[in-house]
Amino acid sequence: MEENTILEKKNLNSAVVKFVIYKPLIAASAQAGQFVILRGREGGERVPVTLVDWDSTQGTITVIIQAIGKSTTMFNALQQGEKFLNVAGPLGTPVEIKNYGTVAVVGGGVGIAEVYPIARALKQAGNRVIAVLGARTKELLILEKQMNELCDKTVCATDDGSYGMKGMVTDAIETLHNSGEKINAGFVIGPIPMMKFTTRLMDKLNIVPYASLNPIMLDGTGMCGCCRVTVEGTVRFACVEGPMFPAKTIDFDELIRRTSEYKPQEKQSLQAYQKDHVCKCGLH
Repeated sequence: MEENTILEKKNLNSAVVKFVIYKPLIAASAQAGQFVILRGREGGERVPVTLVDWDSTQGTITVIIQAIGKSTTMFNALQQGEKFLNVAGPLGTPVEIKNYGTVAVVGGGVGIAEVYPIARALKQAGNRVIAVLGARTKELLILEKQMNELCDKTVCATDDGSYGMKGMVTDAIETLHNSGEKINAGFVIGPIPMMKFTTRLMDKLNIVPYASLNPIMLDGTGMCGCCRVTVEGTVRFACVEGPMFPAKTIDFDELIRRTSEYKPQEKQSLQAYQKDHVCKCGLH
């Protein structure tokens, strides 16, 4: 079996795909909170993707990718048996896993996949784990069954009320708090505005918040400086010092500005690709 080969592909919804990839060296050393950088072809973009699962016996890693721009759309068009050109990792600092007591793992959209291995590691460390899963609609809510099987309690919230409670993950956390749940720490992954307001709420409720940051990233080794974020007034590099940071003092507004820097170019690139590309992923 050649490394980087896609052994399994599963469409979780219209935009999100799960890949199981043969990469034994990464599978042997991966830890919760780490990521890989994928490249699909020569000259292609380097895209950081969180490790969702790994199996050292089978030599496989699992990633879940949401098609947002050109590169992720191209990735999700790959089929079982095809290969990624490069899979580099594991990268980043693993999440500090210990017994915090009761913890909330909060995932928004594809962030649910990214928080899953953290929830598993926290549960194995003896924590009581509450999962709070959020999405715009029921169709975009992923891994609920897996979270139900893993966690002590799972709460789902959708923006449109099509599944679970109607509202945001912040509404779900407030509901848990008002019902008497004493949560000691929270681990949040999702869209930046969601992480910003969720961690602010957690701090207000005396829950120690942590957030996994997704800045622009290039080499993944701390050399280029693209992934710099400000935490406690200090510049930190998310690729090597994170991606998980104590969230109380993260400058989320700066992070939003930096990640929005190339939005027009990203949109233009995707539109040009979609215009010329004949999709083979079976979704269009």
